Amino acid sequence: MSATTGATQPAHPERPGRSDGVCSEFTVFTEIKPGHADALRKDLAALADAADDEQVHAAVRQIGTLHDARHVIFDNDTRFMFASVFDGSWDTYIDDFAQTVVGARFDKVFSHSEGFPGVTDPGVKDWFVAHQEPAGVFVSAYPDLTVQQIYKDHRVDDAFQEVLDTPQFRAALDNPANAELVATPAFQKLLEEASA
Repeated sequence: MSATTGATQPAHPERPGRSDGVCSEFTVFTEIKPGHADALRKDLAALADAADDEQVHAAVRQIGTLHDARHVIFDNDTRFMFASVFDGSWDTYIDDFAQTVVGARFDKVFSHSEGFPGVTDPGVKDWFVAHQEPAGVFVSAYPDLTVQQIYKDHRVDDAFQEVLDTPQFRAALDNPANAELVATPAFQKLLEEASA
Protein backbone atom coordinates (compact mmCIF):
# COMPACT_ATOMS: atom_id res chain seq x y z
CA MET A 1 0.00 0.00 0.00
CA SER A 2 1.42 3.39 -0.96
CA ALA A 3 1.14 6.44 1.26
CA THR A 4 -0.93 9.37 0.01
CA THR A 5 -0.18 12.94 0.85
CA GLY A 6 -3.61 14.31 0.06
CA ALA A 7 -2.15 16.56 -2.64
CA THR A 8 -4.03 16.64 -5.91
CA GLN A 9 -2.44 16.60 -9.32
CA PRO A 10 -2.84 19.77 -11.39
CA ALA A 11 -5.68 19.69 -13.92
CA HIS A 12 -3.28 20.50 -16.76
CA PRO A 13 0.32 19.49 -17.34
CA GLU A 14 2.98 22.11 -16.80
CA ARG A 15 2.88 24.60 -19.67
CA PRO A 16 6.03 26.04 -21.22
CA GLY A 17 6.80 29.74 -21.24
CA ARG A 18 8.25 32.34 -18.92
CA SER A 19 6.41 34.91 -16.84
CA ASP A 20 7.30 38.32 -15.45
CA GLY A 21 4.73 39.40 -12.89
CA VAL A 22 1.28 38.95 -14.41
CA CYS A 23 2.62 38.74 -17.98
CA SER A 24 3.54 35.47 -19.71
CA GLU A 25 5.17 34.85 -23.07
CA PHE A 26 4.02 32.38 -25.71
CA THR A 27 6.29 31.54 -28.66
CA VAL A 28 5.47 28.83 -31.20
CA PHE A 29 7.70 27.65 -34.07
CA THR A 30 6.21 25.52 -36.83
CA GLU A 31 7.20 23.95 -40.12
CA ILE A 32 5.36 25.49 -43.08
CA LYS A 33 3.77 22.92 -45.38
CA PRO A 34 5.71 22.65 -48.66
CA GLY A 35 4.41 25.15 -51.18
CA HIS A 36 2.31 27.06 -48.61
CA ALA A 37 4.60 30.03 -47.86
CA ASP A 38 2.95 32.36 -50.38
CA ALA A 39 -0.54 31.42 -49.19
CA LEU A 40 0.57 31.97 -45.59
CA ARG A 41 2.05 35.33 -46.55
CA LYS A 42 -1.26 36.27 -48.20
CA ASP A 43 -3.24 35.19 -45.12
CA LEU A 44 -0.89 37.16 -42.86
CA ALA A 45 -1.38 40.25 -45.06
CA ALA A 46 -5.15 39.80 -44.70
CA LEU A 47 -4.69 39.41 -40.94
CA ALA A 48 -2.61 42.60 -40.84
CA ASP A 49 -5.37 44.43 -42.75
CA ALA A 50 -7.92 42.97 -40.33
CA ALA A 51 -5.92 44.33 -37.38
CA ASP A 52 -7.49 47.69 -38.27
CA ASP A 53 -10.92 46.04 -38.30
CA GLU A 54 -13.21 46.95 -35.38
CA GLN A 55 -14.32 43.30 -35.17
CA VAL A 56 -10.76 42.14 -34.46
CA HIS A 57 -10.17 44.86 -31.87
CA ALA A 58 -13.51 43.99 -30.27
CA ALA A 59 -12.44 40.32 -30.10
CA VAL A 60 -9.08 41.25 -28.57
CA ARG A 61 -10.90 43.38 -25.99
CA GLN A 62 -13.31 40.49 -25.37
CA ILE A 63 -10.38 38.16 -24.75
CA GLY A 64 -9.00 40.89 -22.51
CA THR A 65 -5.61 39.33 -21.78
CA LEU A 66 -3.52 39.86 -24.94
CA HIS A 67 -0.76 42.48 -24.65
CA ASP A 68 0.76 41.96 -28.10
CA ALA A 69 1.30 39.41 -30.86
CA ARG A 70 3.50 38.92 -33.92
CA HIS A 71 3.75 36.45 -36.82
CA VAL A 72 7.00 35.83 -38.72
CA ILE A 73 7.92 33.66 -41.73
CA PHE A 74 11.63 32.76 -41.72
CA ASP A 75 14.29 30.23 -42.78
CA ASN A 76 13.69 30.74 -46.51
CA ASP A 77 9.92 30.36 -46.21
CA THR A 78 10.13 27.00 -44.40
CA ARG A 79 9.30 28.02 -40.83
CA PHE A 80 6.75 30.17 -39.06
CA MET A 81 6.79 31.84 -35.65
CA PHE A 82 3.92 33.19 -33.60
CA ALA A 83 4.79 35.05 -30.40
CA SER A 84 2.60 36.88 -27.92
CA VAL A 85 2.41 38.22 -24.38
CA PHE A 86 -0.70 37.56 -22.28
CA ASP A 87 -2.13 37.61 -18.75
CA GLY A 88 -3.54 34.68 -16.84
CA SER A 89 -3.36 30.97 -17.41
CA TRP A 90 -1.99 29.40 -20.57
CA ASP A 91 -5.03 27.14 -20.99
CA THR A 92 -7.51 30.00 -20.64
CA TYR A 93 -5.52 32.02 -23.17
CA ILE A 94 -5.79 29.23 -25.79
CA ASP A 95 -9.47 28.59 -24.98
CA ASP A 96 -10.38 32.28 -25.25
CA PHE A 97 -8.93 32.61 -28.76
CA ALA A 98 -10.96 29.65 -30.01
CA GLN A 99 -14.20 31.41 -29.00
CA THR A 100 -13.76 34.63 -31.01
CA VAL A 101 -13.33 35.77 -34.61
CA VAL A 102 -9.59 35.65 -33.87
CA GLY A 103 -9.81 31.86 -33.58
CA ALA A 104 -11.10 31.52 -37.14
CA ARG A 105 -8.28 33.74 -38.40
CA PHE A 106 -5.74 31.72 -36.44
CA ASP A 107 -7.11 28.55 -38.00
CA LYS A 108 -6.53 30.02 -41.44
CA VAL A 109 -2.97 31.14 -40.66
CA PHE A 110 -1.93 27.97 -38.81
CA SER A 111 -3.55 25.73 -41.45
CA HIS A 112 -0.31 26.28 -43.40
CA SER A 113 1.69 24.62 -40.60
CA GLU A 114 2.47 20.90 -40.59
CA GLY A 115 0.05 18.91 -38.43
CA PHE A 116 -2.05 21.79 -37.08
CA PRO A 117 -5.32 20.19 -35.92
CA GLY A 118 -7.43 23.36 -35.75
CA VAL A 119 -7.91 25.79 -32.88
CA THR A 120 -11.13 24.10 -31.67
CA ASP A 121 -9.70 20.55 -31.87
CA PRO A 122 -9.28 18.90 -28.43
CA GLY A 123 -5.64 18.15 -29.32
CA VAL A 124 -4.68 21.72 -30.19
CA LYS A 125 -3.17 22.42 -26.76
CA ASP A 126 -0.90 19.38 -27.06
CA TRP A 127 0.08 20.58 -30.55
CA PHE A 128 0.95 24.05 -29.24
CA VAL A 129 2.96 22.58 -26.35
CA ALA A 130 4.90 20.42 -28.82
CA HIS A 131 5.74 23.52 -30.90
CA GLN A 132 6.23 26.04 -28.12
CA GLU A 133 9.72 27.13 -27.15
CA PRO A 134 10.12 29.12 -23.93
CA ALA A 135 12.10 32.34 -24.08
CA GLY A 136 15.57 32.30 -22.59
CA VAL A 137 14.80 35.69 -21.07
CA PHE A 138 11.45 37.45 -20.82
CA VAL A 139 11.07 40.94 -19.31
CA SER A 140 7.94 43.07 -19.23
CA ALA A 141 8.06 46.87 -18.99
CA TYR A 142 5.01 46.72 -16.72
CA PRO A 143 4.98 43.30 -15.00
CA ASP A 144 2.33 44.25 -12.45
CA LEU A 145 -0.26 45.59 -14.92
CA THR A 146 -2.79 43.32 -16.61
CA VAL A 147 -4.37 44.31 -19.90
CA GLN A 148 -7.57 45.09 -18.00
CA GLN A 149 -5.69 47.43 -15.64
CA ILE A 150 -4.08 49.16 -18.61
CA TYR A 151 -7.50 49.61 -20.25
CA LYS A 152 -8.85 51.05 -16.98
CA ASP A 153 -5.85 53.37 -16.54
CA HIS A 154 -6.41 54.65 -20.07
CA ARG A 155 -10.11 55.30 -19.41
CA VAL A 156 -9.35 57.09 -16.12
CA ASP A 157 -6.65 59.19 -17.80
CA ASP A 158 -9.03 60.18 -20.61
CA ALA A 159 -11.71 61.16 -18.10
CA PHE A 160 -9.23 63.08 -15.94
CA GLN A 161 -7.84 64.94 -18.95
CA GLU A 162 -11.39 65.98 -19.84
CA VAL A 163 -11.87 67.36 -16.31
CA LEU A 164 -8.57 69.23 -16.48
CA ASP A 165 -9.73 70.99 -19.64
CA THR A 166 -12.88 72.46 -18.06
CA PRO A 167 -13.17 76.02 -16.74
CA GLN A 168 -14.83 74.58 -13.63
CA PHE A 169 -11.64 72.70 -12.73
CA ARG A 170 -9.54 75.83 -13.18
CA ALA A 171 -12.00 77.75 -10.99
CA ALA A 172 -11.81 75.02 -8.32
CA LEU A 173 -7.99 75.27 -8.31
CA ASP A 174 -8.19 79.04 -7.89
CA ASN A 175 -10.86 78.91 -5.17
CA PRO A 176 -9.31 79.80 -1.77
CA ALA A 177 -11.60 77.23 -0.13
CA ASN A 178 -9.64 74.48 -1.94
CA ALA A 179 -6.17 75.90 -1.23
CA GLU A 180 -5.38 73.35 1.48
CA LEU A 181 -6.26 70.40 -0.79
CA VAL A 182 -4.43 71.87 -3.80
CA ALA A 183 -1.28 72.38 -1.70
CA THR A 184 -1.03 68.73 -0.59
CA PRO A 185 1.88 66.75 -2.03
CA ALA A 186 -0.54 64.12 -3.41
CA PHE A 187 -2.57 66.72 -5.31
CA GLN A 188 0.56 68.45 -6.61
CA LYS A 189 1.92 65.10 -7.78
CA LEU A 190 -1.39 64.44 -9.57
CA LEU A 191 -1.15 67.78 -11.37
CA GLU A 192 2.51 67.16 -12.30
CA GLU A 193 1.74 63.70 -13.70
CA ALA A 194 -1.24 65.07 -15.64
CA SER A 195 0.88 67.75 -17.26
CA ALA A 196 3.79 65.42 -18.13
